[in-house]
Formats: sequence, structure tokens, C-alpha cells
Amino acid sequence: MKLKPIADRVVLKHLEAEETTKGGIILTSKSQEKPQEAEVVAVGPGGMVDGKEIKMEVAVGDKVIYSKYAGTEVKHGDEEYMIVKHNDILAIVG
Repeated sequence: MKLKPIADRVVLKHLEAEETTKGGIILTSKSQEKPQEAEVVAVGPGGMVDGKEIKMEVAVGDKVIYSKYAGTEVKHGDEEYMIVKHNDILAIVG
């Protein structure tokens, strides 16, 4: 079973958090910040949302940066995902 977002929603999968700092210090899982970078795994169709035309600007496979407190975390099977609104995505990386 696949996750299929509706309207202006996007399903993201977190990229692995850095385990060491630039200076070489190893971080424990508790001291690591929640990653804000993720890969797009599914994109809703966009369309009319709250009376406004929404054109989806991301595609499956894009790496993106999203707002720190955005979205809803969900577990599907053995995987964890984040479902966010299109406007919570701040940038496409690369």
C-alpha cells in the first residue's frame, strides 16, 4: 500500500541526520536536531485549495528543506514519513 497525498500535500522521507559535527565531534541521537532536509516520495495533484490555484513545484525524488515545525509525522509499514503542505517547503536542494 502506498501513501498518496491529496490536494497540496507532499510526502517526505527524512534524510539521515549528521552524526558528527564539522569539527569531528560525534553526536548522540538525543543531541541531534530534527533534520529539516528530506526527499520527496509522493506529491499531491495541487489544483484549487481554499479558492486559490496551487501549482505543485516539487517532484518525486527532489531533495527539499522544509519549515522546522511543519507537517505531520506518520508511520507506514516500517517507514516513517512526514506529510507537509506545499507551502511548508522552503527550497529544493541541488
